[in-house]
Amino acid sequence: MVAIEALSPEKRAQILRGAGIVFAAEGYEGASMSRIAAEANVSKGTLYNHFESKAHLFVAFVEAEIAQNLTQLFEGADAGADPAATLGIIGRRFIRMMLSPTGRTIYRVVVSEAEKFPELARKFYEAGPAQAIGFMSRWLTAQSACGLMRVPDAEFAAEQFFALCQTRVWFRCKLNLLANPSEAMLDRVVDGAVEMFLHTYGAHTNGA
Repeated sequence: MVAIEALSPEKRAQILRGAGIVFAAEGYEGASMSRIAAEANVSKGTLYNHFESKAHLFVAFVEAEIAQNLTQLFEGADAGADPAATLGIIGRRFIRMMLSPTGRTIYRVVVSEAEKFPELARKFYEAGPAQAIGFMSRWLTAQSACGLMRVPDAEFAAEQFFALCQTRVWFRCKLNLLANPSEAMLDRVVDGAVEMFLHTYGAHTNGA
């Protein structure tokens, strides 16, 4: 058996960048491993040595992008931090991540292929939304433990917050009715989301 040399982090990143470009241009079904190999400037054999199928490559691309974004999304969100300020930071990072070219590409590809390739949709949900909801749930639980918020169902509340941050902009952007929302619009959306969220879950509520 011929030993396969491990991919260096640089080479893996090079391949995933190439894959992202091709998936954005061709969609999942239209993308070919040959085209991805050419874009990534590697041989097709090298590609198959490390990613046994296009599905595995797409999942690797999505997981890498989401892992990086989630780290940035929740950076500095510590237990005991001021709820309004922290929610504002997370909300702005979240909607910018959703509206980024990569965020739109991943969403578009996953949704368009979900019926034919449900495993891709499941992997995307597990790597992205489920992780974000889980982290947010833990932060909300910690805030409740500190007495800064009152959140009886942290997972449900986390989903509510992310939904509120998509108001007005995300649906229009998905339909290409809104190309680049202004910073003023994003501020209005996120500030409104935080205000409404804390009106329900702030420490002053529920009889406090």
